[in-house]
Amino acid sequence: MTSRADTVVALRASGVAFVLQISAPIPRVLHWGADLGESTAATAYALALTASPAQLNNSPDIPRSFSALPTEYEGWSGTPALSGHAQGRATTPRPRLVRHDVVIPSDGVGGRIALEFEDEVCGIRTQLRYHLDAHGVLAVDASLTRAAELSPRIGDTAYTVGAFLALLPLPERATEILDFTGKWCRERSPQRSPFGFGTHLRSAHRGKPGHDSPFLFAAGTEGFGFGHGEIWAVHLAWSGEQQYLAERLPEGAGAFSSVLGAGEDLHPGEIILEDGERYDAPTALFVWSDDGLDAISDRLHRRLRARDSHPRGPRPLVLNTWEAVYFDHDLARLTALIERAAEVGVERIVLDDGWFRGRREADAGLGDWFVDEEVWPQGLSPLVDVVRAHGMQFGLWFEPEMINLDSDLARSHPDWVLGPAEGFGPESRSQHVLDIARPEAYEYLLERIDALVREHSIDYLKWDHNRDLLEAVSRGTDGDRPSVHRQTEALYRLLDELRLRHPELEIETCSGGGGRVDLGILDRTDRVWASDCNDPVERIQIERWTRTIVPPELIGSHLGAARSHTTARTTDLSFRLATSLTAHAGIEQDLTSVDDDELAAIARWAGMYREFRDLLHSGRVVNADLADQATSLSGIVAQDGSAALFTWSRFATSAAGQAGRVRFPGLDAHAAYSVRIREDLGSASRHGGDPVWVTTALAGAIEVPGVVLSTVGVPLPTLNAQQAMLIEIRRTDS
Repeated sequence: MTSRADTVVALRASGVAFVLQISAPIPRVLHWGADLGESTAATAYALALTASPAQLNNSPDIPRSFSALPTEYEGWSGTPALSGHAQGRATTPRPRLVRHDVVIPSDGVGGRIALEFEDEVCGIRTQLRYHLDAHGVLAVDASLTRAAELSPRIGDTAYTVGAFLALLPLPERATEILDFTGKWCRERSPQRSPFGFGTHLRSAHRGKPGHDSPFLFAAGTEGFGFGHGEIWAVHLAWSGEQQYLAERLPEGAGAFSSVLGAGEDLHPGEIILEDGERYDAPTALFVWSDDGLDAISDRLHRRLRARDSHPRGPRPLVLNTWEAVYFDHDLARLTALIERAAEVGVERIVLDDGWFRGRREADAGLGDWFVDEEVWPQGLSPLVDVVRAHGMQFGLWFEPEMINLDSDLARSHPDWVLGPAEGFGPESRSQHVLDIARPEAYEYLLERIDALVREHSIDYLKWDHNRDLLEAVSRGTDGDRPSVHRQTEALYRLLDELRLRHPELEIETCSGGGGRVDLGILDRTDRVWASDCNDPVERIQIERWTRTIVPPELIGSHLGAARSHTTARTTDLSFRLATSLTAHAGIEQDLTSVDDDELAAIARWAGMYREFRDLLHSGRVVNADLADQATSLSGIVAQDGSAALFTWSRFATSAAGQAGRVRFPGLDAHAAYSVRIREDLGSASRHGGDPVWVTTALAGAIEVPGVVLSTVGVPLPTLNAQQAMLIEIRRTDS
C-alpha cells in the first residue's frame, strides 16, 4: 500500500520492530529494536512527539533531527549518509521525499518500505528501501541515479559519488563496541572498546573484506556477551571494500545518542554517474537482540537457511589434497590417498593447486587454466575415474581472479593485468590481479571454467583469492580508473553465470583462507574456508567467531596433521578430531602416512560426523559466557530442543584449578535430559580427576534435569591445555 505522508509505519517480526515516520522533507527513524506490540495511534503519536530533542545552546535554532538520510542541512555534524560532487560543486545534498510505498504482508510479519527522493542541488534521485524479514533482520538498500533535469545549475556535469552509508540511530544504553580484526591464520579476532565520543571507523581497504575484516560491527549494553545483553549490529553484505562506523556526538543524534552504519568504501572517482546512470549500494544488514550475540547469530543463520539456494542435502565429508601432497601431483600417489579416504568414509575429493600448466610452485601458471600435459599426460580423467569408482564427488581448485606474470596469459595479454599504465606495483605471492571486469578476460575465464566443469562433471569448485588488491586501477581509454567496485561486480556476475549453467555445482569461497567471508559472497557460494590454519587451538576460536554470522554447515573445518602446517604446533589427534567435527567436516592430512590405529580413529570420527551432521547443520549455535578465557563451551542445539552436542575445550592453562559450575546455554530448564560423554575419538587429557557425574556419564547416559544443566550448571573437568571433550545431550521427556 501507499500510505499518506506524515504517518508512522511500523514493521514487526520475530520480536523486532522498525518504526519510521514518513514525513517531508525526509522521514525519521523513530525506533529500531524490541517489538512494541500492535501499532496504535497512541503509540505512533507518542513516538513522533518524543522524536525531537531539546534545543541546545550554541546550536541551530530548530532542534537537530536525525533522518533516514542525515545531512548538514538538518544540522547533522556527523558523517553524512550521502556525499559526492559534480566537479567540485553540488557538495551539499538536500534530498526531499517525493514518493513512498509501504508493503506489509497479510500476516503482519515483516514488510517493506520504499522511499524515493529528489535532490535539486546535486541532481540525484535516491531510492532507499527497508525490508524487515521474518527473522527480524532489517536489510537496507539504496540506489543513486544521476538526473540532470533536477538541477539545471550543474547541467549535464557528471556526479562523482563519494559515499552512501546506511545509518541507524542507537539509544544511550549502547555503551560498548565490538568488532573484529585479525591476520592470515588468525582471522576474526574480537576486540572491544568503550563507545566514546567521536567516530569509531573501520575500513576494509584491501579490495576485499580482508583477514582483518570488521566482519560484524556491534554496539551493546555494558558487558554484553553470548547469552546476555542488548545488542545492535550491522554487517555489510559486500565482497569489495567496506566501511563501518559507530559515531557519537555531544549533541546526540536527534532524540537518540549515537549512530551505527556501514557502506562501501569507494575510491576517489570510482563511481562517476553520467545522466541516467545508477549506483546500487551494497546491502547493509542490521540485527537487534536483547539476548546477546547468540541471538544475533540465530537471526542471521535462520535468514541464510531460508534461502532457496541454501544446501539442503547432507554436507559430504571432504578430503582436500593441499596439505597432503602440495604441488606434488602424481596419479599413483593421489590414487593411494583416495583409497585411504574411501576407507574412512570420505564422500568428496578436492584436487587443490598444482594441476594446471606450468604450476610446479606458487610463482607461475596462474591464468593458464588448462590441465598440465606434463603432469597429467592423459588429462584429469584417470584421476576423476578413480574418484567416481569409489562413489565420491570430485572438486577442483581455481584462483581465477589472479595471474602470474610468468604465464602464457600474461605474456599474451599484459593489458589484462590490473594496475597502473605506468607500471605494476610489487607482487604478492608472486602474483598480480586479473582485470576480470574487462569483457575479454571475463569471457576467457567463463569459457575455461565452464569447459572444465562440463568435461569432468565437476561437483565442486574451491575458489581462492590469495592477495590484496593494491593500486587496483583498470587501464583504458578513460585513464587509470579505480576498479575495485567493477571487479567485485564482475566476480558476482561470473559466479552467477556458472551457477546458472551448472545448477548442481557447489562453490567454496576461499581467500588465502578467511579473507573474504561475507554475506554478499555467500549469496553465490555454498561454503566458506574460514582460515588456512588447521591448528585446532587457533581454529576452534576462529570458527567460534565465524559462526557469529555463518551457520556451521557453510564453514569448512578440516583435520590437519599433528604438526600444524601454519603454526608448527603439535596437538593430539583427539583434539584435532573434536575441533573439526562440528562444522562442514573435512580432511587435509595425508592419510597415506598414518598408521592403522590413527586411521581407525579417523574412521570413527567420520562415523560421528554422519551421526550428528543433521543436528550440526540445522541447530542453533550457543556459547557459554565463561570467566576463564582459556576455556570454551560451545554447542549446537536442535531447533526443537530434542538434542545437543557440546564441546568443552581448553586452549591453555589458567590459574583456576576448577571450572566451577558451568551452565549449558540453549537448553530448556523445564525439560529432562540424558547426558553422555562421548570419547569415541579418544580420551581428553585431564589435569586431575573427574567430577563424579562425569565418571558416571562416561560409563553410560545419565539423567539430569534441565534446570540443573541450564540454570545451576555442573562442574566440568579441568582439562589439560589443547584438549577437548564432547558432551551429547538428549531430551527424554518429549
